[in-house]
Amino acid sequence: MYLSICHADQRYFTGRRDKQVLAEKLPMALIHEGIGEVIFDSLNEFKKGQIVVMVPNTPHEKNEIVHENYLKNSQFRSSGYDGYMQEYIFLRRDRAVILPQDFDLEMSAFIELISVAYHTINRMEEKMNNDQEIFGVWGDGNLGYITSLILSFKYPESKIYVFGKHEEKLDYFSFVDKVFLINQIPENLTISHAFECTGGMGSQTAINQIIDYIRPEGTIALMGVSESLIEINTRMVLERGLTMIGSSRSGVEDFQQTVDFLEKHQGARNRLKNLIGSVKTIHTIQDIIDCFDEDLTTNWGKTVMKWEI
Repeated sequence: MYLSICHADQRYFTGRRDKQVLAEKLPMALIHEGIGEVIFDSLNEFKKGQIVVMVPNTPHEKNEIVHENYLKNSQFRSSGYDGYMQEYIFLRRDRAVILPQDFDLEMSAFIELISVAYHTINRMEEKMNNDQEIFGVWGDGNLGYITSLILSFKYPESKIYVFGKHEEKLDYFSFVDKVFLINQIPENLTISHAFECTGGMGSQTAINQIIDYIRPEGTIALMGVSESLIEINTRMVLERGLTMIGSSRSGVEDFQQTVDFLEKHQGARNRLKNLIGSVKTIHTIQDIIDCFDEDLTTNWGKTVMKWEI
């Protein structure tokens, strides 16, 4: 089994969430990004030894209007519901997506995060107008990299611009058309639609920059999580007729579409390997602690755990 650490896991591990939230949710097994090996299926729909992507969202109803990851009674692993850091995972059959045999297992550990970006792009496609000349992505981290990469394959005729704070991270985005440091954006630049992939208090600056540079009636996808309230320039949102889309997590359909997309585009899989920051084999509780501590100091990429407990 291969697992990947997310910022949300780190907030629980380090206690950087509201004390009341921590008291309500802990103790809890962490991690919601991962792949596992099937050891038993009573109906034999999945074969023993098959590798599957594990879907952390568990809905308890079907809704024709609301996507499964936005239903209030859905349970999400490592968020009030035990995640994947266990010896054995009991998974509903409809929460597993078969992984193609030629996929890199370390890269596949964070398919959940890739599916979040894929889900958001799908939502954008439902709302945006026909001006698809330039997509802007704010954020030079993992999510910004994944979102930009998917866009570059899905919209080969469009231009992809990435906006970030760190020149050394922007160097990884060699597949996009242009990169900009957020304090060096040309005044006359405009974009068709935008994705905010920053999170934290940085999302306030990112969203307001997007509002400044986006064309009238453009669409903005909000993806970054902020623990604090932020201020945005609603006057210009109204004046330009902008649309904002909130997007969070993903469902089993997004996972399947993501796996299908990656199976079709080996080039995308190769690029995603650049996000493998470090891989640690886990045998003991101390290995877990060391891995989370090291992840806090990682400047680029995802920390992957080869789970052998």
